[in-house]
Amino acid sequence: MPNIKIFSGSSHPDLSQKIADRLGLELAKVVTKKFSNQETCVEIGESVRGEDVYIVQSGCGEINDNLMELLIMINACKIASASRVTAVIPCFPYARQDKKDKSRAPISAKLVANMLSVSGADHIITMDLHASQIQGFFDIPVDNLYAEPAVLKWIKENIPEWKNCIIVSPDAGGAKRAFVFYVFLFVH
Repeated sequence: MPNIKIFSGSSHPDLSQKIADRLGLELAKVVTKKFSNQETCVEIGESVRGEDVYIVQSGCGEINDNLMELLIMINACKIASASRVTAVIPCFPYARQDKKDKSRAPISAKLVANMLSVSGADHIITMDLHASQIQGFFDIPVDNLYAEPAVLKWIKENIPEWKNCIIVSPDAGGAKRAFVFYVFLFVH
């Protein structure tokens, strides 16, 4: 695959490596570190001029640090003349803050969308957004992938008594997803 570079943020290096291995590519070189005042420093370790760059960084764990690292990596690649920069964000940060549910409340998911666009991202790939309306916060293409097919396959292949299982949800929002699992496992 010519002209493709895959960079890993520090949030999930194992996932990044698995993606690169699956594509038969090496992870591109990047060094991330913290200055003594806790500012994030990113050094892209190879040329990205004219390349199609993918940066894998999840919005979990140290959410704010990971988000800032992603924004800096996107910007570093863009100003280094990358042809296109795609942010692969399996867990979109601040996705649960997608609407104004009380007065003076921010819509933080929209702010994150704006920051990603301003930093130079050309495309976003994410998974199982908390609300699909988040895609509308962007002026760039967003692909929201769904885990259900892979999870259903895993359940059927790895849980011998899957037909006797019970699907539960921690809240009302998750109940919709649980119902989808129920339909695909037991109705189809």
